[in-house]
This record gives sequence, structure tokens and C-alpha cells, in this order.
Amino acid sequence: GGGNIFRGLTGAGKGVNRVTGDSMGMLATIINGLAMMNALETIGVPTRVMTAIAIDKLAEPFIQRKALRHFEKGRVVVFAGGTGNPYFSTDTAAALRASEIGADALLKATKVDGVYTADPKKDPHAQRYGSLKYEVALEKRLKVMDSAAFALCMDNGIPIIVFDFFDGDALERVVKGEAVGTLVSDK
Repeated sequence: GGGNIFRGLTGAGKGVNRVTGDSMGMLATIINGLAMMNALETIGVPTRVMTAIAIDKLAEPFIQRKALRHFEKGRVVVFAGGTGNPYFSTDTAAALRASEIGADALLKATKVDGVYTADPKKDPHAQRYGSLKYEVALEKRLKVMDSAAFALCMDNGIPIIVFDFFDGDALERVVKGEAVGTLVSDK
């Protein structure tokens, strides 16, 4: 995502029209993608940034076969630039890319440690799900991610793992297959 940069630059809702705001957000994801590439390459992980927006001096254009080839060569690919179109969230872009590359799962790194029965900030009795089915999330109107992204994952059988990105080693534990956050799937 790029909200950290976009919100810092403009503040939410201060006269920026939707298309311009979404374009700024997509550019912010490229900045974050380059930062992630730099961090990974600093520790010896070969990384490429691929984007839906033409910015060839900094990143490669997203081409599905080329992304798969990078994976075959052992490289990490960071997808940035959203879908390249306004009105689509970074969740939708992530679900789209996950579908295109046949990902084993979509990791939704966010500021909460999973999906809850209710908003834990408003309801002290809210409980976190360890796992749940797509259908249950829909029936209970749980806000896992936006509806377009959720539908892409559900239709393509891509499990979604929601976890707190700011929880120390949570990402490493998720990648190692440990039960972290909430798993949303068809099982």
C-alpha cells in the first residue's frame, strides 16, 4: 500500500479528487516497493519491482510470464502501482496479482492481528477468528478486505492470511507456515 505516504502528504479529504488521489496512492506504493526491494537486497535477497504504471527507469512493467520467470530464478517480486487504474484498492491489486501468478496465499499485512467477530476497539467482547471460511466471512459481513479483492481470492481459491504487520516477527512466522492472525479459506 501507499497510504502512509499519501496521508502524510495530503491529509484525507482535503480537496484532492478521487482519480488524482488514487494516482498519488499508486505512486506511493511504488516508493514503498522500492524501499522493500532495497531492504531485501541489502540482506542478499535478489528482488525485482514490477508495476502496472510505466516507470521503466525504476521498475519493470508487470507481465505475468516475466514475473513467473523471476520466481523460477529465485527472485522475490514486489508488485507496486496498484492495478494502474483509479477506483481499485491495493487489496484488489494484490488479489489480482495473486490470481495471475497462482499464489499459494495472499498475505494481508495490516494494523490488526486478524479478523474479529466485531470491531475490537468498539466491542470489548470481540473475539479473533483463528480461521474461517469465505462464506462465513460473507454471511457475517466481516471486513476482511474490499469486496472485489475478496471475490477474486474466493473465486480462485486463494487463502487469505490477515495479520498484524507491526507485530515484530509476524511476517517471518507467517512465511514459515506458523498459525498467525486469521486464515480465511474454503476449508
